[in-house]
Amino acid sequence: MIDGDAGEVDDVLRALLADVLGIAPARVADFDEGTELFGALPEFDSMAVANLLTAMEERLGILIEDDDVEAEDLMTYGRLTAFAHRKALGAA
Repeated sequence: MIDGDAGEVDDVLRALLADVLGIAPARVADFDEGTELFGALPEFDSMAVANLLTAMEERLGILIEDDDVEAEDLMTYGRLTAFAHRKALGAA
């Protein structure tokens, strides 16, 4: 469970992306707000999305319902981090 630390959410998300996508942590470390994910990274397919969301629930201590996530939330690293922060930190 994350205790209100946006930096910790970012660290966890980067680690999960490296693990789930099977890519080097150094590559994920270079991701910025505009880095395209779903549809741009061949590793980030629909199975990877399901695995990532499950891993996010486990590592961030959150519940992600089917209607919580939109395709746009997966398009860029910035959108994904905003989604993770919203779910983990309770931001609107």
